[in-house]
Amino acid sequence: MKDEKKMGGKNDAPIKRFIDTEEDHEQGAQGEFAELFHDSLKQLQTGEIVKGVVVKINQDFVLVDVGYKSEGRISINEFLDENGQPDVKIGDEIKVLFERGENEQGHIILSKRKAESHVNWEKIEEAGEGGIVEGKIISKVKGGLNVDIGIPAFLPASQIDIRPGGNLDRYIGQTFTFKILKMNRKRGNVVLSRRVLLEEEREIMKKETLANLAEGQILEGTVKNITDYGAFVDLGGLDGLLHITDMSWGRLSHPSEAIKVGDKINVMVLKYDSAKGKISLGLKQTIADPWLSVEGKYQIGSRVRGKVVSLADYGAFISLEEGVEGLVHVSEMSWTRRLRHPSEILKAGDEVEAVVLGVDIANRRISLGIKQTEVNPWTVIGEKYPVGTKIQGQIKNITDFGMFIGIEDGIDGLVHVSDISWTKRIKHPGEIYTKGQTVQAVVLNVDAENERLSLGIKQLNPDPWSEIPEKYKPGTRVKGKVSSVTDFGVFLEIEEGVEGLVHVSELSQEKLPTAKGFAAVGDEIEAVVLSMDTAERKIGLSIKSLQSATEKAEFESFMGSQGEATSNLGELLKEGLKKNGDK
Repeated sequence: MKDEKKMGGKNDAPIKRFIDTEEDHEQGAQGEFAELFHDSLKQLQTGEIVKGVVVKINQDFVLVDVGYKSEGRISINEFLDENGQPDVKIGDEIKVLFERGENEQGHIILSKRKAESHVNWEKIEEAGEGGIVEGKIISKVKGGLNVDIGIPAFLPASQIDIRPGGNLDRYIGQTFTFKILKMNRKRGNVVLSRRVLLEEEREIMKKETLANLAEGQILEGTVKNITDYGAFVDLGGLDGLLHITDMSWGRLSHPSEAIKVGDKINVMVLKYDSAKGKISLGLKQTIADPWLSVEGKYQIGSRVRGKVVSLADYGAFISLEEGVEGLVHVSEMSWTRRLRHPSEILKAGDEVEAVVLGVDIANRRISLGIKQTEVNPWTVIGEKYPVGTKIQGQIKNITDFGMFIGIEDGIDGLVHVSDISWTKRIKHPGEIYTKGQTVQAVVLNVDAENERLSLGIKQLNPDPWSEIPEKYKPGTRVKGKVSSVTDFGVFLEIEEGVEGLVHVSELSQEKLPTAKGFAAVGDEIEAVVLSMDTAERKIGLSIKSLQSATEKAEFESFMGSQGEATSNLGELLKEGLKKNGDK
């Protein structure tokens, strides 16, 4: 007993501590061994999701350590990003799904993609039908779009937008929030809708907008749609109509000239019909009316610059400033050219200088002139081409009453049909001349006020009728060709361009009812001059008097009368003519 007590004394404490330490070490070693032994017996279950660490990467596979006796292998394709490049590095901790045990190479088969799908499906099931998820539209499929929400999901075309339609490609690559309409994990199907969320959001915005809506209020809106008569603007949950007449203080041919779909614009509420839910908007009303200052800015006679915005048959509209346009009538575009349409000298977009001709504030009209920026050539035409000047030009146009000769650029002179020939009776200038032919003429008159220049061709030569009265005195015997036959007489051309008329009563001693049948065109006939009218340029001829004088001369010559035989034929004709005049 004593010995035992001695052993339990102070000197025995180190021995006890040594024994306790050895016991603890042995127990710890046994615990670690048991844990290692337990781990070595751990079996992964097919479909189980575990954490692992990437330990090796090659061009075909990624090796992952999941704490199993062998490493797991995953195809490199499960780590490729959008550009087809591996998005993984050694040491990354990832979740994987155990697919099956060791293969021939001694690697277990794992899947990162299926693990993610499993996790994502759990999230989607947790959200449930009617839940909200975020996803990226990745491709177009039959009937709609394919959306990545962690797993592939289907977005029907009818559920893409509030107003579906158009090219679906524009949505690809965009990320949106969606509502889950239907889901079936067994089949792997999820149907989404973006439209439902947009409609809910729109309804909330609509209530807020209507609560604060008032006429005269200025709101920001987005142009949603454009028509020929205007545009529909989204004010935040509800649409308003912006009519084309309320888009600009100026003139628009189409709304697209002022706005385009997607534009954010400030508009004024002009009218709100709560019963019908219609809102009328104005864009131009958000800025001051430029016509309020037009009268002071655009004085008559002042020069202005502007851009041609549109052309019409009657003129061109010039934009002078935002909302203010002026009209240049086609007659005010050129001093000399006769324009049929403004497009002959102008086109949309041209920068032009003009002179203000008139301002009508009440009707919002400004009359402009382009030709007034230059000197009117008609004011100096008389100095350049005084009466009597000989000119040469090209025939620009031929009409029934005459022909126009080009004098210089834009200035034509008219040769009236009566001023073409002194002697020929011309019914139409086209009988002698053709368009484009070069001719000479003489300036007869200049009317600068009415912009008219009269020319003559016959005036290039002396008037043959100045010699006719002396050449063909009454009693002169003439010979000519029949040029025409009428009921009342026969026209005889006695020299080129000079005709005389043998009246039906002067054709024969016998009384004839008509001249037709007496002679034919081209016949040569002799006659005697009865009368001369220089003013009217008419010569009266007689065949009857010539016959009477000839018969008398022959009779007296036959009778052998001394005194009368010496009379010449001219005296006999004069005597006969005198007798005819006395009757």
